[in-house]
Amino acid sequence: MQKIIATSLSVLVIPFSNVHARQPVDLPGVIVTATRTETLKNELAAGATVYTRQDIDRLQVKTLPDLFKGTLGLDIAQSGGYGQTTDLFLRGTNPGHVLVLIDGIRVGSATVGTTPYELLPIDQIERVEIIRGPLSSLYGSEAIGGVIQIFTRKGNPDDDKPHVSLQAGGGSYDTAHTAGTVSGKLGANWYNLGVSHIDSQGFNAKRNSDPDRDGYENTGMNARVGHRFANDAEIEAFFMRSQGTNEYDSYPGYGDNSAFVNQVVGLTGKMDVLENWHSLLRLGRSSDDLDTFFPDGSFENRYDTTRWNASWLNQVQLSDAHQLTVGADYRLDEVENSDIVPYIAGFDTYARHSRYDAGLFTELHSRLFDRHFINASVRGDKNEAFGDYATGNIGWRYNSAFGISPFASFGNAFKAPTFNELYYPFDGYGHGNPNLKPEESQSFEVGLAGGQGRWQWELRAYHTDVEQLISGWPPVNVDKARIEGIEAQITTDLLGWHQKLNLNLLDPVDVATGLRLQRRSDKSLSFDVSRSFGQIDVGANVLAQGDRPDIDYNTFPSSRVNLHGFVTVDLRTAWHINKSWMLSGKLNNLLDENYQTANGYNTPDRNFFVSVHYNH
Repeated sequence: MQKIIATSLSVLVIPFSNVHARQPVDLPGVIVTATRTETLKNELAAGATVYTRQDIDRLQVKTLPDLFKGTLGLDIAQSGGYGQTTDLFLRGTNPGHVLVLIDGIRVGSATVGTTPYELLPIDQIERVEIIRGPLSSLYGSEAIGGVIQIFTRKGNPDDDKPHVSLQAGGGSYDTAHTAGTVSGKLGANWYNLGVSHIDSQGFNAKRNSDPDRDGYENTGMNARVGHRFANDAEIEAFFMRSQGTNEYDSYPGYGDNSAFVNQVVGLTGKMDVLENWHSLLRLGRSSDDLDTFFPDGSFENRYDTTRWNASWLNQVQLSDAHQLTVGADYRLDEVENSDIVPYIAGFDTYARHSRYDAGLFTELHSRLFDRHFINASVRGDKNEAFGDYATGNIGWRYNSAFGISPFASFGNAFKAPTFNELYYPFDGYGHGNPNLKPEESQSFEVGLAGGQGRWQWELRAYHTDVEQLISGWPPVNVDKARIEGIEAQITTDLLGWHQKLNLNLLDPVDVATGLRLQRRSDKSLSFDVSRSFGQIDVGANVLAQGDRPDIDYNTFPSSRVNLHGFVTVDLRTAWHINKSWMLSGKLNNLLDENYQTANGYNTPDRNFFVSVHYNH
C-alpha cells in the first residue's frame, strides 16, 4: 500500500501555470439510468460515474475495459489483451451481478450470464452511465452490484449542420484501427451512421502455454434514424453490431479461436399524452452469438442467445416537487446450442430453450422543504423459471446551504439463475439444476459530498450481503458473501490542471470460509491529470492496485494463489493542428509492469498507439 500511495502522490507534484485547462471540472449533470428518467445527479443518493464521448476521445481508450480501469467502485480482471474475456466486479459483486443496457435494451449472454465488454465497439458509443448499488427495484434481475447503460452515437435533432468524423491509427502488437461517423439533420429527421474496424495480432494471452500470438479482429457498425412530429412526438430506430474473430489459449485439444456476433436493434417512440404526462414505448432485440473452432479450423460448438425486450414508461409530473414514474417490462430469453461431439448421445442440448420475465414498477422522486430529495421505488417480477419476486429501494439526499450533501440509501436485489445453471446438458460431471433459487442481496450506504470553488469531493461507505449464491457443479444455492467498501473521489480544476483522484477500499468475504472473494483487489487508487497548452493537450493516468486472490487450476486439488499488486502509468498527448485535424498518441504501461489480474494470463507490457483525426 505504501508503494501505491507514494507512486500516485508523486504525480500530484506538478508545475502549475496560468494556462486555462481545456477540460472543465465535473459539474452536476443529468443521469437517466438511476431513475429511468432524466434526473439531476446532485438530487440522487446513488453513486454514478458518467463517461461522455469527449471523455472517451480525451482518454484515448480503444476498448470499454480500458475505459473502465480505475473507475470508482469498479474492478476488472482480463484474460489477455484485445478481445480476451473480461470480468467486471462492481462494488465487489460477481461479474453476473451487473445489469448492462444498450440504449435501454438488456444485453449479455443468457447462458453464462455476463456481457462481453471486450467485444463492444467503443467508437460507436456516445455515453456510458455507471450506477453503483442495487437497482432491481427498477430493472429486475441482475442489478445487484449496479447498472451500466451504454448510449450509442446519434445525430442531433436540433443541429442543422452535418458532421463527419474520421480517424485512423496503429501501434504495438501490429494493431490497426480505423473509424468514421457521419451525422446530421434533414428537416424533422436526424441520422447517424458509424463504422469502425480494429485488427491486432496481439500477444500470447496465457502463460505456460504455446508461445503463440492471440489475434483479434472486430468490425463495428452503428445506425440511428429519428423523426420528430408536429406535436413534438418522436420515433427513433437504432442498430449496433460488432462482428469478428478472436484467438485465445485453451486446453490442448479444445478450440482456440472463435467467431462472434453481438447485435442490438430497437425502436423507441415517445410523446406527451397530457401536459404533465410523458410516455415512452421501446421495443428491442439483442443477440450474443458465439461459434468456437478446433485448432485445425473445424467446428466445435455454437452458443446463441437472443433477448427480446419491451418496455413502457410513463412519467407523471404530480407537482413542481413530485414526479411519479410507472412502467412495465417484458423480456423473452432464448438460447440455441449445438456441439459437434455431444458428451452423451441425447444430452447435447438444453432442457429448455426459452423463458420469460414480466415486471411492473413505480418510482417516486420528491423534493421536500426545497433541499431534501427522496427517491423510492418498488417492483414486482414474475419469472417463468422461479416465480414471483419483489424488490424495493429508497434513497435520501440533503443539499445544505453550506455546500455539504449527506445521503443514505437502502435496497434489495436479486439475480435469476442463468440457462447454464438451470438447464445445462450433462457434461460427464453433472448437469444444470432446475430447482435453483435466485441469488438475493440487501445493501445500504451512507456518504457525504461537497463542492467549494473548483473542488468537488465525495465519500461513500457501503455494506452488501449476498445470500443463496450459486456455486459448484451441479450448481446449488449454498454460499453467502459479505461485502463492505469505501469509495472516495476528489476532482478539481486547479491552476490549469484538471485532476481526478479515486480511492476504493474493499473487503469482499466468503462468509463460510472467511476468505476474500476471488479476483477482487482490496485497494485501488487511480489518478488522472490533463491540461491544454494552447493547441497541445497532455495527460497522464496512474492506476495502483493491491494484491488479489485467485485459483490455480493447474494443481490438484486446485489451490488459491495471490496475485501481487501493481502500479501502471499511462501518458497521452494530442496536437490540434486546426479546428478539423488532430494528431494523438498514447504510451501505456510506461513502467513496463509485469502483472496479472487473472491467474495464468498475461497483460499488455509497454505499448503505444498513434492516430490522426478529422472532424468537420
